[in-house]
Amino acid sequence: MAKNKKGEGFHSAAGLIRYFDSEDDKALKVHPWLVVALCIAASAIVLVFGALYPT
Repeated sequence: MAKNKKGEGFHSAAGLIRYFDSEDDKALKVHPWLVVALCIAASAIVLVFGALYPT
């Protein structure tokens, strides 16, 4: 049977933690409520067009 590599999970996870911990000040920051509002607005538009122009 193959030997289990101990500690390999920690090393691979450490890179992801470093990647997600770094924040870019130049990145576009969108408030979560704006995303929710845009989803609701898009859903409303689809429903209105579906009611106005049925197939």
